[in-house]
Amino acid sequence: MSQSHPSQALSDALRRLDQLTNWERKPRGEMRVGLEPMLDLMQRLGNPHRNFRAIHVAGTKGKGSVSALLEAGLLRAGWQVGRYASPHVDRVNERISVLGREVEDDALAKAIMQVLDCYESAKQAATAAEDATWFDVITAAAFVVFGNAGLNWVVVEVGLGGRLDSTNVVFGEVAIVTNIGLEHTEILGATREAIAREKVGILKPGAVLVTALAAGDAAGQVLQQRADELGCEVLRTDLPRDATIADTNIALVGLVFNHLGQQGERVHGGSDAGQPIGAWLLEPAVVDKARLPGRMERVDFALPPALRNERQTAPMVMDGAHVPFNIEAVLRDITRSPGVSGDCIAIVALASDKDAPGFLNVLSRYVSHAIFTEASGSGRAHAAKELDALWASMGMVGEAEPDPLKALDRAVAKAAGGGGWILVTGSLYLVGALRNTVLRNAG
Repeated sequence: MSQSHPSQALSDALRRLDQLTNWERKPRGEMRVGLEPMLDLMQRLGNPHRNFRAIHVAGTKGKGSVSALLEAGLLRAGWQVGRYASPHVDRVNERISVLGREVEDDALAKAIMQVLDCYESAKQAATAAEDATWFDVITAAAFVVFGNAGLNWVVVEVGLGGRLDSTNVVFGEVAIVTNIGLEHTEILGATREAIAREKVGILKPGAVLVTALAAGDAAGQVLQQRADELGCEVLRTDLPRDATIADTNIALVGLVFNHLGQQGERVHGGSDAGQPIGAWLLEPAVVDKARLPGRMERVDFALPPALRNERQTAPMVMDGAHVPFNIEAVLRDITRSPGVSGDCIAIVALASDKDAPGFLNVLSRYVSHAIFTEASGSGRAHAAKELDALWASMGMVGEAEPDPLKALDRAVAKAAGGGGWILVTGSLYLVGALRNTVLRNAG
C-alpha cells in the first residue's frame, strides 16, 4: 500500500488540527487526562456519539486486531458498521473506517473543520473544550463522520487506558478488556491491578464485560469487582495459557457475537438473513479481511541480487509491540509459526517513555542481533546509541543506526549472510517509516 497524498481540504484541516497538543507524540508523564473537554465538544456538536450503538475495546495487547475482527464480522452480517482506531501507520484516515473502508479525505476534512470551529467557540466562551487536545478533536471528528454516514454500530478502540480516554463518552453495550500488562505506568499506575481499574473504566451500567482474563487473575479480579459493583455480566474466554494471540482474539470476538445473537441481533440480508449473530461469522475470509498493518504482518522480503545465495527472499515480520508483555507474546507466536526459522535480526525503535530494559530483556531471549534506530515521529525516542549500550550491557551483540532505512539495509544484509529472519518492532512509527519500502520489496 503506497501512501497517497491527502486532498487539499484534508491537508488544510490537518494543518489547523496540528496546532493543538498531540499527546500521542509527547512524553506521557506530561499528559492531561479528563473527559470535560470532550463532553463539551460533544454537546457543541449535537452529541454525535449518541447516534450509533457501540462496542468499546480496551486492553494492553490485541485491541486493534479485536476491533478489526468485530468490524469484519459485523460487515459480513450485513450491518452498517464503523470502526475508530489509533494510532495510524501511514495515513490519519486509517483511524476512521466506514463500512470497511478508510474515510474519504473530504468527509474527514469537513468533520475536523466542524470540530475545530466548536473548539474555537469554546475558547471564546472559556468553556471546558478550550482545553481539547489533538486526540480529542480527531475522536470527535470520527463520531461526526459516523453520524453523517448513518451507521448503526461502531467499534470504538480506546486510545490510552479507558476511564479518562477521549473515547469514553460513548456507551459501549459491550465493553471488552482484552488483557492487562504493564504499560504507560506513569499515567495508568504501577501495577496490573491499577491499570485494570483504568481500563475497566469503560464499563457502564447496562453493559456486558468481555475479557480473556481469568477470574483468579489479580487484574481479572479487579474487572470482576467493578462489574459486580455496576451489576454487569462478565463473559470470559476459556483458552489454554499458551493460546496464540490470534486464537485469543477470535475467542473474544466469538463471545461478543454469541452474546449479541442471544440478545436478538440478527444477520441483515444475504443467504443467512434472519440468522442470529454468532461466532460462526468468523470464517477464514472474515479473519483474513481483519488483518491490520504492523500487527504480526508477515512478508517475504526480496533480497538484492548481490546478496542472493541459496534463497531469493528473507522472512520479515512487522509488529508495533512496545511493551514487554506484548513483545513476549508476539515472539512466542512467531517462533511457533511455519516458515520462520534461524537467527532473528531485529530492527528496534522505542519511545523514551517505554520500558527499554524490560523490552530488551525479552528480545534477548529470541534475537541474535539487534539494530537500533529512531522513529518515534515525535522527538521522544530513546537514542539508538543508548539502546545499543543497554543491549551490550546484557552481553548481546548489536549496532546503532539512527536512520531507519539504513537500519533496514543493514538488517537485510545480515539476514542474507546468515540465513535468518527479520523483525521490525518497538514502535508503529517505525513500522510506518519502513512499511512502504518493505512492501515494494515483497517477493
